[in-house]
Amino acid sequence: MSLYRNAVWFLSGIHQYTRNGYEAASKDFEPQDLSVSVVGRSFMITGANSGIGRATAMTIAKKGGTVHMVCRNKDKAEEAREDIVNQSGNTEVHVHVVDLSETHKVWEFAEAFKKQHPSLNVLINNAGCMVHKRELNADGLEKNFATNTMGVYILTQTLIPLLQKSRDPRVITVSSGGMLVQKLRVDDLQSEKGHFDGVMVYAQNKRQQVVLTEQWAKANPIIHFSVMHPGWADTPAVSTSMPQFHHMMGERLRSVEQGADTVVWLALSRAAARTRSGQFFQDRRPVAAHLPLAWTRSSAEEVQSFMSQLETLAFSVVQPQPDGDQLFDPP
Repeated sequence: MSLYRNAVWFLSGIHQYTRNGYEAASKDFEPQDLSVSVVGRSFMITGANSGIGRATAMTIAKKGGTVHMVCRNKDKAEEAREDIVNQSGNTEVHVHVVDLSETHKVWEFAEAFKKQHPSLNVLINNAGCMVHKRELNADGLEKNFATNTMGVYILTQTLIPLLQKSRDPRVITVSSGGMLVQKLRVDDLQSEKGHFDGVMVYAQNKRQQVVLTEQWAKANPIIHFSVMHPGWADTPAVSTSMPQFHHMMGERLRSVEQGADTVVWLALSRAAARTRSGQFFQDRRPVAAHLPLAWTRSSAEEVQSFMSQLETLAFSVVQPQPDGDQLFDPP
């Protein structure tokens, strides 16, 4: 079955995920969808100093939005900020140094941000990692899982009250088409069993993000949630984490701007806000989150187990808040 999934996925990718795929899909785009000003709206973008995150931050800054760049490397973040400010003329671009793999620090940052800012209109979960050797963070969590899943979960969950107070709130998570080859593995969330394959672990994390988005949408009807596949884009992350794939695809890879297009559309356009919350998007339209006949769907019991495990792990990491309440109630 995994061979079937991989074959169908790669053949689909050659047609849809490449530069040619984007150019074909873009013929149906409505140009006026992005003819908007977002002055007065605030956007948090993780991993905003390079690749798709930086391209997204640049576009939003040019349209007048307040941009909060959440980045791991202070020097690279400040360099990116300077470039964005210079090109956009927008000085409302702010750097926050946070490593999404450091789970407890993600929670501390989100708590502080919630207290310091009156609103947040859009959260864009873009940061990710693909580590090819199993490593644990300071909280004992596998590093890919900590960054791609737990970091996204804790950041989003902590900021939901702030988003709910804001006008037209949205949460966009940058996933990957690679998740289509993975079924949610509720018995091994942190890839402890069997051979550790960083590419497949990453794909499993991306499936976890899709399930999270679906569940958040059901639980928080005030907020518009979406998750998307940027296509195969020529980003620094792809070139360093998947050098053979990057070399093989070469000029067929999308530009970072093409990869960021649907993120920007989901964050800014009125058309996106009219779509049903909780869907998986590719090239500005909702698409199936499962390949045909691939047996990747999860039962309600499996999804509930996944959410309960995340809640338990989060509860074990975060500390009591100053008022004595807990961010997460124990399951």
